[in-house]
Formats: sequence, C-alpha cells, structure tokens
Amino acid sequence: MKKRYPLLLIIIAFGLIVNSCKKTGQNAIATLFTGGTWKLASIETRNYIGNQQTSDTTINDTCSQFFTFKPDNSCTYTNFSCVNQTASGNWSLAKNQLYLYANIPLKAIGDTTVNPFNNAHIKTLGQYSMVLETGDIAPNYSLSQPRTIVVYGFVRQTSAGAQ
Repeated sequence: MKKRYPLLLIIIAFGLIVNSCKKTGQNAIATLFTGGTWKLASIETRNYIGNQQTSDTTINDTCSQFFTFKPDNSCTYTNFSCVNQTASGNWSLAKNQLYLYANIPLKAIGDTTVNPFNNAHIKTLGQYSMVLETGDIAPNYSLSQPRTIVVYGFVRQTSAGAQ
C-alpha cells in the first residue's frame, strides 16, 4: 500500500503539469468568424422610444452581399446596400467576445460612407449562421430617446456556393 502513494503522487503531478500548459492558437469564436464567407440573408430594422418598440421592418436580401473575415484580422464586405463595391478593413473582438469591431468604411445608397459594423453586438454565432446587431445598442438610454437597432442575419456559404 505504501508503494502506491508515490506512484499516485507522480501521476497527479504529471496531470497538473500537462493541464497547466498555456493553450495557443485561435479561439473558438474567432475560428467561427474566419471559417468561410458569410452571405447576408436578412436585415431587420427595429425602432424604439426608450424601451418600447414602435416599428419593425424586415428586408430579405435582394442582392448578394458577402462578409469575409480572415485569420490575420482583415475583412472584406462586398455589395453593401446593393452598391457594387468591395471594401476592406480590419476586425477584432471585444475581450468578452460579445462585440465585433469591424473598421470597414462602406458606401451606402446616396454615396454616403457608413461603418455599420464598427461596434456590432454578436447576438448569435454558430457554424452556419451569424446575427449582428448594430445602431443604438448601448445598454443605457433615456426612456424618451428614439433609437434604431439594425439586425443583420448572415448564413455561411459552402466553398461551392461562395461568391
């Protein structure tokens, strides 16, 4: 019985050493972003006054818009707002991985430049779908303040269906 204790202590020590090693590489959330090209499927605009929703408009994609994230933290968006363009920029995640910061200036209808994904709340992210909320997404707001939240729904494209 006394001979088992040193062996057991060696096994426990080895297990602690192996499990304490720092893991390297990309995290799971970043891997989901960079795993392919995302095609816009729908846009929903929600208008609020304070916390009361006043209207809700859903627009299904009428042109092919694509969002692509690269492991080097670069990104591209093609055909934003159905304007023929491919814009490039950089992306990163907040420390809590709940927000996407994509600095990508895009031309909108009327030749204005917008950056809708500069501070986007990641509502859902999975292997095949991604939903981003943009606009007035701050958690603190006045009860009489009008605000607009735009919800972008994307689906991942397979290599055969990518742009």
